[in-house]
Amino acid sequence: MARYLRMALKGLAVLVLILGALAFWKRDEIARLMAVNTLFAPDRIVGNFGHMDQLFFHRALSRGDGPISPLPPGPAATLPPGAAEWIADRSITGLVVLHDGQLVHEGYYLGTGPEDRHISWSVAKSFLSVLFGIIQADGAIASLDDPVEKYAPALKGSAYEGASIHDILTMSSGVAFNEDYLDFYSDINKMGRVLALGGSMDAFAAGLTTREAAPGTRWHYVSIDTHVLGMVIRGATGRDIPELLEDRLLAPLGLEADPIMLTDGDGVSFVLGGLNLRTRDYARLGQMVLQGGQWQGVQIVPADWIATSTSPQAADGTAYGYQWWIPSNAAPGEVMAQGIYGQYIYINPGLGVVIAVNAADRGFKEPGVGAANVAMFRAIAQNL
Repeated sequence: MARYLRMALKGLAVLVLILGALAFWKRDEIARLMAVNTLFAPDRIVGNFGHMDQLFFHRALSRGDGPISPLPPGPAATLPPGAAEWIADRSITGLVVLHDGQLVHEGYYLGTGPEDRHISWSVAKSFLSVLFGIIQADGAIASLDDPVEKYAPALKGSAYEGASIHDILTMSSGVAFNEDYLDFYSDINKMGRVLALGGSMDAFAAGLTTREAAPGTRWHYVSIDTHVLGMVIRGATGRDIPELLEDRLLAPLGLEADPIMLTDGDGVSFVLGGLNLRTRDYARLGQMVLQGGQWQGVQIVPADWIATSTSPQAADGTAYGYQWWIPSNAAPGEVMAQGIYGQYIYINPGLGVVIAVNAADRGFKEPGVGAANVAMFRAIAQNL
C-alpha cells in the first residue's frame, strides 16, 4: 500500500511540474486572457484604459518628426449646469473642448492626466474612415461598389463575399454578429479573446459564414466590418495600416505623442478599436474634420470625402455615415465618432465646437445614457 502511495505522490509531483511548465510557457497568453476578463472591473477599468500597451499585443506608431500643431488657448469656457454631475456619473477621465480652433476647456479626472494615452475603442473606426478617404483619392480603390473580396481574397467563401465596400463602410454587410459587450459568449467577446490569445483577426473575419440580411439592405452595427475595411485597404495599397496612418494622417496632424496601436498575434492592427492617443490629439482629428479635411493650411483629406462620410449613407435610412455617427435631430454637419464605455469626438461645425471625451463608463449601455451624453455636448457647445 505504501508503495502505491509513493507512486501516486510521484505521479502527482510530475503532473504539478508539467502544469507549472505549461503555465510558464503560456504565461503571456494566460496574462492577456486574464486581462480581457478583468478589463472592465470597477477597480481596474480606469488604469487599464490608460495602459493598454501593458495588457495586449501592440506596436508604437510614429507621430513623425514635425512640430506639434498648436491648440492656441482661448477664453476659458464655463461648463453648463449639471456638467460636474455628468462628469462624475459617466466616469469621465478626459474632457477637451475646442471653440473656433482654440482650447477653451481641458479637464482630467479619476487620477488621469493630459499625457495619458487613452484607448479609443470604436472612435478608431472614424480614423480609418478618414484614412480610407485619403487612399481612395490616390486611386487605390476603383469604386465603392467593388466587392470586398476583390481586395481581400481571403474573404471568398465567407459571409462577406459579395458585400461591397459601401456596405462595409455603412455597417450594412448583412453578416450575423452579436455585438453585446455584456454577453460573455457574444461574437464581439469571442473576437476579444482571439485578440488576447494572439489569434488572427483576418482568420476570424474570414471564418464568419452566416448572414442575417442581404448586403446593403439593413444597417446592423458589426465591429468586424471595420476590420474588413482594413483588409481592403491593405490589399488595395500593399501597405499595412500603421504605415499609412503614420504617413498620411498622423504626421500631418502634428500629434503631441506617438500613438499606440493594439494588434493581433500576427501583428495586424486592431483597426476597429485599438488606437491609443492623448485626449488633445483626439480633438485635433475632430478639428481637422470640422475644417473639411484641412489642417495647418494643408488639405489632408479631400473635402468631398469629409462631407460625404459624415452625412447619412446607410441604405435603410439609418443616420449613419461612413463609420461616423449622426445624432438624432442633428444640426448641419453635426457628427460624432463614438466608442464603448464613453469615448467620443463630437463635432458641431455650426457652432465651431469640437469636444473630445475619454471615459471609463461601465453604465454606458443603460437606457438614455447616449442621448444624455449628446445633450451635454450640445449644452457645452451652446454655452460657449
